[in-house]
Amino acid sequence: MELARRGLNVVLVSRCDEKLRQVAKEIEGQYGQKTHTIRVDFTHDHIYPFVAEQLQDMEIGILVNNVAMSYSDDFALFLEIPSAEQKITEVINCNTLSVAQTTRLVLPGMLQRRKGLIINISSQVGIHAQPLLALYSATKAFVIYFSQCLHAEYKSKGITVQCVMPFLVSTNMNKMKSSCLVKSARAFAREALNTAGYSSYTSGCLLHAMQSFAFGLLMPDWLRMSSVFVGKLHTTAQQRKAQRGAYKEDYTLEGIEE
Repeated sequence: MELARRGLNVVLVSRCDEKLRQVAKEIEGQYGQKTHTIRVDFTHDHIYPFVAEQLQDMEIGILVNNVAMSYSDDFALFLEIPSAEQKITEVINCNTLSVAQTTRLVLPGMLQRRKGLIINISSQVGIHAQPLLALYSATKAFVIYFSQCLHAEYKSKGITVQCVMPFLVSTNMNKMKSSCLVKSARAFAREALNTAGYSSYTSGCLLHAMQSFAFGLLMPDWLRMSSVFVGKLHTTAQQRKAQRGAYKEDYTLEGIEE
């Protein structure tokens, strides 16, 4: 939405037809920009020939790898991940494979034009390892290292690769409401885009940079990774789960933007 507000046409990728139609209609009606929608599910690994076909002959100036999912709305030990065998594959496909494969599709055109911007959305749990979110945290660490390496490889060829590591943002996945400590998605996108071209490694906004610094001081690695702390956190999570009665599973897919 923010890129459309700034005058760019947008390619939207999601698994949800209704969401694609709704966002495309809002962009075209509110900002007058062209849209193209692609319906795919990034939890599968066979989708990329179809995505490549849909993007054929399009000049993608900015790629935003924002697709991500977790495996529950609460903390869980690795072996307690709901439907673990299936979910492990889905999370890795969605959070890491999508970043590498979509970049593979779009980067050649950028190199040909010798200009382009790739924005990869990671998370603070990719920097600060988070027990009880082991798989999600590890996939976000992949995004950080992949982005840094890619930026070093292609910066001299006119390509900027930026990794954005937000703290708390109100999204469909985490169910949080925006507040003085939790950025709304639109507010965060607006501030984060202002850092493009100035920083290849960023929290996205001043609030999140301050929160990341404070989190490192208040919850250092040795404490966050201690078995006592993890045990207490897990017990609390299990109590919340028992009160609700079941896990809820949800994720948001938002893909390529021009």
